[in-house]
Amino acid sequence: MDYFLLGVVFIVYFLMVGYVGYLAWKRTNSSEDFMVAGRETHPYIMALSYGATFISTAAIVGFGGVAGKYGMGILWLAFLNIIIGIFIAFVFFGKRTRKMGKNLDSLTFPEFLGRRFNSKFIQYFSGTLIFCAMPIYAAVVLIGAARFMESSLMLDFNVALLVLAIVICGYVLFGGLKGVMYTDALQGSIMFIGMLILLVFIYWVLGGVTEANTALTNMAHLYPADAIAEGGTGWTSFPRLGSPFWWSLVTTTIMGVGIGSLAQPQLAVRFMTVKSDKELHRSLLIGAIFIFVMTGSAYVVGSLCNVYFYQHFGQIAIDYVGGNMDSIIPTFISTALPEWFVYIFLLSLLAAAMSTLSSQYHTQGTALGHDIVDALKNRGKSDGISDEEIKESASSEETKIGFISVSQLGILIAVILSLIIGLALPGGIVALGTSLFMGLCAAAFLPVYCAALFWKRTTKEGAIAGLVSGTLTSLFLLVFVYKKTAVGLGICKFIFGVDMLINVMPWYSIDVMIFAIPVSVIFTVVVSLLTEPLEEKVISRAFNGLSKNGGK
Repeated sequence: MDYFLLGVVFIVYFLMVGYVGYLAWKRTNSSEDFMVAGRETHPYIMALSYGATFISTAAIVGFGGVAGKYGMGILWLAFLNIIIGIFIAFVFFGKRTRKMGKNLDSLTFPEFLGRRFNSKFIQYFSGTLIFCAMPIYAAVVLIGAARFMESSLMLDFNVALLVLAIVICGYVLFGGLKGVMYTDALQGSIMFIGMLILLVFIYWVLGGVTEANTALTNMAHLYPADAIAEGGTGWTSFPRLGSPFWWSLVTTTIMGVGIGSLAQPQLAVRFMTVKSDKELHRSLLIGAIFIFVMTGSAYVVGSLCNVYFYQHFGQIAIDYVGGNMDSIIPTFISTALPEWFVYIFLLSLLAAAMSTLSSQYHTQGTALGHDIVDALKNRGKSDGISDEEIKESASSEETKIGFISVSQLGILIAVILSLIIGLALPGGIVALGTSLFMGLCAAAFLPVYCAALFWKRTTKEGAIAGLVSGTLTSLFLLVFVYKKTAVGLGICKFIFGVDMLINVMPWYSIDVMIFAIPVSVIFTVVVSLLTEPLEEKVISRAFNGLSKNGGK
């Protein structure tokens, strides 16, 4: 190992991160700066921040590892990410979120929902759900980066987790969302270049695009036996229709992440950071290219690792790494690529982890400080939100404990929680943890978020019913029905003496989102139609200046 080269690479990288973090700190002078980056973010920074937050080590290491074991069927997720996570998100959701967020002076996603429906409860509940659920997602992102540091630098896994968490905590704690977005833009640029080089390298070392893909197709007889038992048919073909693997791939991985991205709080708040729709239009193309290269490269490289390992070591990828999917991409990079590129790509993975984690920590911190503590403080007894309270909230300072705000304390707590969970989770958990969190967000927030943007007839009671029913349905199914989580948690076994309440295919293989979203939609619509509409002034406050297709 060339410690001098490694040292130079890391010093340069952390100097750059430190510098942009310092710039953000100098330019963070208000709660609006800390929460939504002053609402004047450059399109390039917004697009890369959105993309870098979207794509983490979960996509590169976790889903790349899934592709390494199961194959290229996961490429459908890349297309769904672009169509739903970028095009639909920016064109249909982004414009209205930006304009409504400004109308309502919202600084966070829970506050946006709460003010749209004139309900403090929605803000408290949403903030609590985010603060409690997101540490699992943060933990799997940490694991993804730490696994690469472990395999390439021979660094202890626990030490790698700690170092990553401390570095990220530093610039998020003091720079707020500006610090997050500035460093995201830098890290996103590094990620893009690293993944592009990796994609070109693997096709070059395997003899070209046609040769590499043909070789992978011809290796179908080596496909893992356990994957065949689940319904897999090869690395370049889709699983058998209706098999456990088909249901898991389609509902959990492809739909769970593809659709779930629309309701990610840390992504939705990015739309509130630009000053006009023009910036969103400019961000769209940049974001689409970024997502296409990042996800497509990870999934293709993960699958083709099988060809490389078999040609050089006589084993397929999952066997060569000892059964841990999360180690496939890191092991390939540290084994196949020149040492200097290992260090460069380490920066790409660190950038991927740090960009996503910084957003997660910031979102959790503001959920505790702004959406729970500050929202509960001095807001009167009713559940409604007056114009005076909105103006007062926009100009008020955050609650402080000593020399730090409650949001900063929330960031510290989030870091500690993700570390503890990261140490406790088993191997091969990165992709599943990401899918489950995004699915939970989709079930809890997506119907209500859509109603907030597009259906004026939605009532406060309907929104609460949809939010709570989606959340409770998801949690119930995760604990008692969905096999991958029910068996792992063991709660169903402890209470009822069986692993799952429904042990019949395909029910225990279908992602909880497929059931929970319709439940949330039904409750939102039915309860809204049965209750009194919101006051006209509340609706006008949110929709002021909005055209049918978006904002101005």
